[in-house]
Amino acid sequence: MNAEIIAIGTELLLGEISDTNSTRVARALRDIGLDLWWISAVGDNEARIAGLVDQARRRSAVVITSGGLGPTVDDPTRAAIARAIGVPLEYRPELWAQIEARFRRYGRAPTENNRKQAYIPAGAVALENPVGTAPCFALPHPGGVIIALPGVPRELEYMLEHAVVPYLQAHFDLGAVIRSRTLRTVGMGESLIDARIGELEALSNPTVGLAAHAGQTDIRITAKAGTAEAAEALIAPIADDIRRRLGDFVYAEGQATVEEVVAQMLAERGEGIAIGEAGTAGEVAQRLSATPAAGQVLRGAMQAPPGPDTTAAALAEASRATAGPGALWGLGVVAVLPPEPVRLEIALAGPRGTATQTLGYGGHPELAVRWTGTAALNLLRLALLKRARGQESESA
Repeated sequence: MNAEIIAIGTELLLGEISDTNSTRVARALRDIGLDLWWISAVGDNEARIAGLVDQARRRSAVVITSGGLGPTVDDPTRAAIARAIGVPLEYRPELWAQIEARFRRYGRAPTENNRKQAYIPAGAVALENPVGTAPCFALPHPGGVIIALPGVPRELEYMLEHAVVPYLQAHFDLGAVIRSRTLRTVGMGESLIDARIGELEALSNPTVGLAAHAGQTDIRITAKAGTAEAAEALIAPIADDIRRRLGDFVYAEGQATVEEVVAQMLAERGEGIAIGEAGTAGEVAQRLSATPAAGQVLRGAMQAPPGPDTTAAALAEASRATAGPGALWGLGVVAVLPPEPVRLEIALAGPRGTATQTLGYGGHPELAVRWTGTAALNLLRLALLKRARGQESESA
């Protein structure tokens, strides 16, 4: 079995709002082992919605729509789904009674256009929406089912948990779960990672995929099995293999950021860090100060103009010296960006001296500061790893 999601609303196509509903639905389907193959969006047009629903229900056993169930003229989802299946809309008195009761709780009376919400496609199963005024429905057909949910995120989330997931589990043989694990890497580009683990990306279960960010790449491992434990058992050896192949380039698992990992490493060692930056608007200090361990490890932060004589090494050493004995480490970052000639430089001052790196960068200028900050934090992370292993070099 496979599923797909259709997000309905012209506001989505205009870029006025983000489609967070599809993300919520996708996660719910993943958790019950239902494979999601397509996500699409369409505006508030009955003919176009009907055409897309018709296409979707012919290729997917489960089609879930979000949005367009309100009382206004530009809420055509009910009529569009009925049109796609070739059935009429029918009035359900019990739905109108639910709508009236809901409005009474709000201390208001429904207007006549709310009666439109009591019409659903013939043959559909009404799904009561106790957190909103828009009734939802599931419409079985010979190839599967179409489920229509509201576009209001709070309502959709409630209906997913209390109506849609139980409905799918009761009507389909969903004897599997899907689990994912994310390994986070830093300091190695997506293409180099692909060169090392490309053969794993060809696996069918688990699957392995890459997602690149500024200075980092996430590796997602996803498995489908009869139980969560069995899925995790499929994931574990692949995760171990990737860690062996990539070594210290893997810095965390899950959603941890590199700054959170670095701050925690410093806190566990009882060591402090001071940061000096030029041309970054305090990017690195801000990232570190937002971590839970910031109060234990951040000893000072300074900013300087990114002039030709400003070096990352000087900033690292000055920030460390100014912060006093509480700062074992000083981190310096310089970012000179267009229209000036690009200069990206990082340095780490530590108990054994100062290490400096000049970075080459070919990405979008707007990401250069973030990328450089990540490289600087990774320089510190690697130094901490070396000290922990008793391999500290003379330079840092």
